[in-house]
Amino acid sequence: MQFTILGSGSNGNCAYLETAETRLLIDAGFSPKQIRTRLATISRVPEKLNGILITHEHIDHIAGLVGIAQKLNIPIYCNRDTKDAIEFTLKTKFECRLFRTGDSFEVGDISVETFSIPHDAADPVGFLLRTPRGNIGFLTDLGHATKLVLERVRPAHILVLESNHDVKMLQDCPRRPWPLKQRILGRHGHLSNDAAADAAQEVMSADLKRLYLAHLSRECNKPDLAHRVMAARLEKIGATHVALETTAQSVPCATATL
Repeated sequence: MQFTILGSGSNGNCAYLETAETRLLIDAGFSPKQIRTRLATISRVPEKLNGILITHEHIDHIAGLVGIAQKLNIPIYCNRDTKDAIEFTLKTKFECRLFRTGDSFEVGDISVETFSIPHDAADPVGFLLRTPRGNIGFLTDLGHATKLVLERVRPAHILVLESNHDVKMLQDCPRRPWPLKQRILGRHGHLSNDAAADAAQEVMSADLKRLYLAHLSRECNKPDLAHRVMAARLEKIGATHVALETTAQSVPCATATL
């Protein structure tokens, strides 16, 4: 199993998962050219994809759907409300393979478990992706970590977890109007570094091998700060077995294997 975060942040989110039988994107938030370029860094092409899983309809998660999914006839997996919102945003119709939030389904040899997350979108979801070699939890946008969310990703061997902002940096940011700050800080906004650390502590297990800090704000966070907050928490709870990595907007992360 190979897993690569192709990029994560407020201007685009996309990850690639490959098993012996299946190749998936999780979200497609970059331009088609960028998605192709980033896949090329790991010697992959979008034509070989078996599907694209969509967490929600915000543009930083769907920007490449027309030029990738529609042009190449790649199946899109999402729920009904997300499909409707995608079509409204992108002004075009898509053929989607719909699931109900909370359902599980198979794509090749990957079992996809879906669950509701608190975010300001139509019907946003998180994923637990069960592969023959291990499980990946996917949580990129959520205002707070509910008990349901924590329970569903606890079996993960690899966890992608939002660590969007430092609260003080957000509060002091002169470029963010107060209503936007309230939205980000709200229970359907985005996780702070400290909230991400709390969530990681709650789901920690001996099976978790790698933790990615995702969706970092360019203006209201710093990679070294997010890493330091999480690393301190992992050390405090004795989770020295977990490899910690901060994702970037501009370049893919190193590929993880299980």
